[in-house]
This record gives sequence, structure tokens and C-alpha cells, in this order.
Amino acid sequence: MRSLITTLVRVVVLVCVVLAIVPAVEAADRDKLLSEPGVYGTFASYSLDEAWGKQDQAVRIAQLTVLKGVVEQHREKLAIDLYLLRGLSDHADVLFRIHATELRETQQFLLDLQGSLFGKHLKTAGVMHGLTKKPNYVPGMPENLKTELKIPSEPGPKPYVIVIPIRKNADWWGLDQDKRAAMMQEHTEATVPYLKTVKRKLYHSSGLDDLDFITYFETSKLEDFHSLVLALEKVKEFQYNRRFGHPTLLGTVRSLDEIIEILAQ
Repeated sequence: MRSLITTLVRVVVLVCVVLAIVPAVEAADRDKLLSEPGVYGTFASYSLDEAWGKQDQAVRIAQLTVLKGVVEQHREKLAIDLYLLRGLSDHADVLFRIHATELRETQQFLLDLQGSLFGKHLKTAGVMHGLTKKPNYVPGMPENLKTELKIPSEPGPKPYVIVIPIRKNADWWGLDQDKRAAMMQEHTEATVPYLKTVKRKLYHSSGLDDLDFITYFETSKLEDFHSLVLALEKVKEFQYNRRFGHPTLLGTVRSLDEIIEILAQ
């Protein structure tokens, strides 16, 4: 009984500390950060150490409350999304996708996260950085194709997320612009049948990471995503991929409260 009371006291103290140090902040313009070019996107994946599961549930809940406090503290300048990889990926347990106009703001968030009571149980599985840009090839494509690219995706939640890093080989960058543009048009035409069920976002990583691109997908139909990748493997542009995946991250879109509830078990 005494140990239980002690644990509960620790929980109350930790929660009160978090609530006291985290003031209410106005959230950043999320829609702007997710849609405009010139925004940095960071993908940080983590595994929980063995000590995490050995703690009392009450202590885990308290530490997850600290996680919530750190996230809320940085929402004024960042758009922060969380994903559950555990059970679908052997690379990590959780994934953070962070959008920022200044990469140093993302750095401060990750430092605060790793330095928190929850963060001491995190083992970094990987961190990737990219930058959103205006489309390079779409402006030169036929009007009918550009119209098809504007078709909205099907309404409703898209619970699955897939992240695939890509690196091109030297031959790709040695091609002239017209040849690359022709192959990217073929690439784009192959994606059209899946635009309604698979949402895609591209990040440019050259110079920021040991990658050229990070491709981010959301879908409610993994079979359509599977078919999309098979279709892309058949186009000429695919043969210029030096790296495709390694790792490929597969998980589910979750709210912060859902992540907390799951990890508290």
C-alpha cells in the first residue's frame, strides 16, 4: 500500500510540474506549414528501451504526460504529427513528423524531447530532413495531366502512413533536363490511377541529408499503395534509384492522446 501511495504521489507531482511549466500557446498555422514550399520536414523515429516496460504503469503515464507537455510547448512554431510504428515496423516504435520554417526550431524540440523524463527511454532509430519545394516538372506537363493531378482524394480518414527515402544515382543527375522531365511525366502518369486513395508529399533532401528525397504517403487502402509501387517500378525513372527505402517505415496515423494511451499499457 505504501509503495502504491508513493507512486501516486510521484505521478501527481510530475503532472503538476508539467502543467505548471507549459503555458497555453497559440498553435502555429498548420495548414500553411503543410502546404507551402520552403518548409523543413523532419522525420524522427524512436524505439523505447527495455526499461520502459518495466516501470509501473502510473510512472509511465506521468512520463507520457511530460511528452504531451513538450509537444504542446512547441506547437506555437511547429506542426508536429505522431505515428505508431510498433507492430507494423521493426525499425522503431514511434515516428514524429515535424514541419518548421526554421530547422533550428525542430532541433530545439528534439533536444527537449530527448532531455525529458519520457525521452530518457527513447533510442533514436533514424532522423531524416527534407525541404518542400514547388514542383519542378509539373509546370511543363500536358494540361490534361495537370488537371488530373488536381483531382481531390477520396474523403474520409487515411489511417496508414508509409515513409520511403530515395537516393538517385549519378547517371540521373547527369541527364539533361528534358530527358528527366520526360521520365518524370511517365512517372506521374503511372500515379494517376491511385491519386484518389493515396495521398503523397515530397521532400527534397539533397545537401540536408544523405538522401535526395523523402516520400510520404497516407492511404486507407494499402493494396492500392502496393499497386502504385509496382507501377512505379516499371517506369524508366525507377532504374535510376540508388536507394529506395532502407528503411521503409509503415505505421498508423495517431493523435498524441492515442499514442499516450497505447504506450501507457
